[in-house]
Amino acid sequence: MFHIVANCSSVGSSRLRRRRRLAWLAQAQTDARRGEFVDPRDGVISLKDYISTHWWPTQSGDPSTIERIEQRVRRHIVPHLGALPLNAIGSEVLRHWKKRLEKDLGPMSIRLVWATLSSVLQAAVEDRRLGRNPCRSSTVRPPAAAPGRVEAWSPEQVLAVREALPDRYRLLLVIGAGLGLRQGEALGLSADDVDFEKEVVHVRRQVKMVRAKLCFALPKGRKVRDVPLLASVARAIRQHMEQFAPVPVTLPWDDPTPAETPVEAKHRRPRTYSLLATGRERKAINRNYFNSYVWKPALAEAGVIAPLDEGSGDGARVWEPSREHGFHALRHFYASEELEAGESVVSLARWLGHSDPGFTLRKYSHFLPRAGARGSAAIDAIFA
Repeated sequence: MFHIVANCSSVGSSRLRRRRRLAWLAQAQTDARRGEFVDPRDGVISLKDYISTHWWPTQSGDPSTIERIEQRVRRHIVPHLGALPLNAIGSEVLRHWKKRLEKDLGPMSIRLVWATLSSVLQAAVEDRRLGRNPCRSSTVRPPAAAPGRVEAWSPEQVLAVREALPDRYRLLLVIGAGLGLRQGEALGLSADDVDFEKEVVHVRRQVKMVRAKLCFALPKGRKVRDVPLLASVARAIRQHMEQFAPVPVTLPWDDPTPAETPVEAKHRRPRTYSLLATGRERKAINRNYFNSYVWKPALAEAGVIAPLDEGSGDGARVWEPSREHGFHALRHFYASEELEAGESVVSLARWLGHSDPGFTLRKYSHFLPRAGARGSAAIDAIFA
């Protein structure tokens, strides 16, 4: 009797496996006809191998952006997920990975790393190695963007920091606060970019850093623009040029790494511009040096951040966290003053180099003077 029952059970299990195989085969044939078939064997490749042999070689774009992507992959993706097969990365794995990231990174940084991994896995989907992208699951998502809004310095803070800066670097503050330039654009501003007669500044390049080396490049978004030259800014530029003559500086264009093709070599050939602001060695200013050894000491002297903390007896130099008080604060100051003076959002967006005035409005709308006050007054007048 026992043998009969055992045989029946074995036959039933065999029939069940056969039905499952037939069902899988039927689904695979249907997917193949639709062009959606994914062979599970192709998803066995590890994430690290897929990135290095299939995904990374196809990446292109701005060298500094590529460098940031490479850092995210090397620091936050491969160490935790690199050994896993592609088809083993599911919602549960992502939940544990997200929890690890939260120990070291803030919400915005996690969102950037998450977007990078999603790009990798979406490429695997399109390469027919995965059936779906787990980063797009409804059950696990990156953290929400941190709420908050941009705050602008007061005029008193701007003037205090200017006075605290060494004479050589004061013009950079005037350029940032008076023209709304980004830091790299201010560092790359040439004497030839300033048209005193037409009262305009041509923003045509920036000094950027790629793998710890400096180069010239187009402004962010590869868009040049013109910004009105205020009389006070023009006066500050002339005074600076009398004290510190513009210095011809030669740097590679767009990417300082060795070119691999004649086309790249031609594109990256060194170019020379007479920069308004240079360091003590009469070279282009390295933003890392400037931020740590010029900018932050000036912030501390002006009372914007706390004085230098020498650390816990080990001699380490530790500044108060001051991300909101970086050079970009001058750009926010420029935007706030223009809007509070009644300048149009469309004009401000053009001067800041924003492609979408809607972005400018969303970012700086709280600087508009008493938004809605005129409409309220008009309605009051009707019912008065």
